[in-house]
Amino acid sequence: MPSDETRYTNKVFMAGALPLLKTIAADVPELKKKFEGVDAIYQVSAKVNAEDKEAVHFIIENGEWTVKLGEYLGQKKIDAELAFSSMEKMNDFMKGKVANLLPALKIKNLGKFVKFIQVLLKMSDLLGIKDPDAVDDKTAVLLCKLYFYLLSSGISQLNKMGHPAIHEWALKSPDRCYQWEVLGHPECTAYMRVKAGKSRAGRGEYKRAKPFFNMKFDCPKSALMILLGTGDMFQMTANQQLIMDGGPEFGVQIGDFMMLVGELAS
Repeated sequence: MPSDETRYTNKVFMAGALPLLKTIAADVPELKKKFEGVDAIYQVSAKVNAEDKEAVHFIIENGEWTVKLGEYLGQKKIDAELAFSSMEKMNDFMKGKVANLLPALKIKNLGKFVKFIQVLLKMSDLLGIKDPDAVDDKTAVLLCKLYFYLLSSGISQLNKMGHPAIHEWALKSPDRCYQWEVLGHPECTAYMRVKAGKSRAGRGEYKRAKPFFNMKFDCPKSALMILLGTGDMFQMTANQQLIMDGGPEFGVQIGDFMMLVGELAS
């Protein structure tokens, strides 16, 4: 039986990281072009035990991606699947420990498989960036978007799994929304709504009410300094590069959960 840490890590990858493929395929022009007019079904899976497995699948219709958690149970055949023999092996593979950890490749259509791998490799390249100054402005915006989506989804999914620290916090929470954004880039926004133990992550601005707590950055590079751990939070707050719109104590809570997701995924 996989340990709790293994399960938490796998969920961060399944429900937080891999769904980013949809965003990358839509926002990177050369990849978007490759999927023009394409219909395909992809899946990534990992065995939990002899009978069960965790999975995420992607349905592409005329180039438009839909992401679904769980196994694909439709009538069409999967064009390509990365099938890991255990959650531990998938986790290590996603962390870059590739040697002897390659998944079984189930390929129905080689051309579509190659396209899928190209998106996976692009995600690996982007999430492997460590220096905010090493990217151009367009890439910085995309990276911020990816990390905001990953963090909001990762925290929410860990709560749903009953992670002790996060779920205890969520159980005590009234109806509140926490949001991440980069000023001047409304496309680079994500949120998480929490209420009495339940949570839901969303992409874009939360519009039903003003967020209870909003972590704002003055520009993409400032956001990446925090997300990649190269900036000093106190100094950046003093310089208005980081604006915590809400009580600082709530910023500390969210910051701790952001670090937790980051540690599981690294």
